[in-house]
Amino acid sequence: MGKDMNTIFENLFVLELANNHWGKLDRGLRIVREHGSVARYNGVKAAIKLQFRDVDNFIHPDFKGSEENRYIKKTEASRLDREEYARLIRAIRDVSCIPMATPFDEKSVDLCVELGLPLLKLASSDTNDWPLIERMAATRLPVIASSGGATEKDLDDLVVFFERRNIPLSINHCVSLYPSEPHDLEINQIDYLVRRYPGHVIGLSSHEYLDWQASMYLSYAKGARTWERHIDIEADGIAVSPYCSLPEHTDTWFKAYKMAMTMCGGSNCSRRSCSSREIAYLDALVRGVYARRPLEPGYVFASATFSDDFYLAIPLRKGQLSCREVINGEVLVTGIGADEPLMIDHIAGACATNPALRRQILNRGV
Repeated sequence: MGKDMNTIFENLFVLELANNHWGKLDRGLRIVREHGSVARYNGVKAAIKLQFRDVDNFIHPDFKGSEENRYIKKTEASRLDREEYARLIRAIRDVSCIPMATPFDEKSVDLCVELGLPLLKLASSDTNDWPLIERMAATRLPVIASSGGATEKDLDDLVVFFERRNIPLSINHCVSLYPSEPHDLEINQIDYLVRRYPGHVIGLSSHEYLDWQASMYLSYAKGARTWERHIDIEADGIAVSPYCSLPEHTDTWFKAYKMAMTMCGGSNCSRRSCSSREIAYLDALVRGVYARRPLEPGYVFASATFSDDFYLAIPLRKGQLSCREVINGEVLVTGIGADEPLMIDHIAGACATNPALRRQILNRGV
């Protein structure tokens, strides 16, 4: 899969609004505004994600109005109509975030297309719901899939299905425990997904509640490049679930990302380039070459007798030869006294005649 197809996933934060609006448009708009402003302030690429269900057909008639089933109760309590979802999507765009949704049924996929969403989410519970997956694929929209309780075969089948259709797919490592304890996180699964599915952006969908930094540091270092958390606000007397992030938590999360990016630095595929500041520091620790005794012009350097006539000591001076240079066969062109530094102009050879090497030696040391 071409790298350019994955651009939408790279360094993307998905803020999962889920059903925390509780069917109240005004509450949903406040969540969007508060978290969207934090994303904009931190300069990150963020999507705010809704959940779509065709509630009339999603719940079996015999179970509608159930007070015992928490999932059914919440689904019915958080219902919004099409125009209310459209209002939320306009608000998401107004705060410079990407609108997206998790459709839980085929009709909801059609609603995503109707409302112009550029990105879809496949929930952990649906990684082998093939009627839903096929309807999502028919849209040709990029999809983020959470791995949740999926088996290796489930994930392999999903990846092959999207690769054959050339549809961008990102895979989130996800532990479907709400909330998750630190020992539940299984962050090493990111390594597994990165190795098994090259060419796909791997991410972390996180539900821990004790820390908003540690999993970011670890996941970024392991190669995750998209992240998801549930979001909420303290309002309306509604208790905030412990796995949800308040605006101040998302701010901490975004800042942890910036710090992780800074700490990890550049490429992990090639040797880094050392800064001039680091090189200057190390040069101050390098030993320079000093004469043990007076030596006359015409002296020929030989590795076998070098330690008889010279010794190594700090500090290294500008223009002085050091322990790093190979000095064998060169000729001393200027006499040198005991304990004097051996300078580049004392000898005839590669060190003195190679312009780049000569410039390096003249500029280092004290």
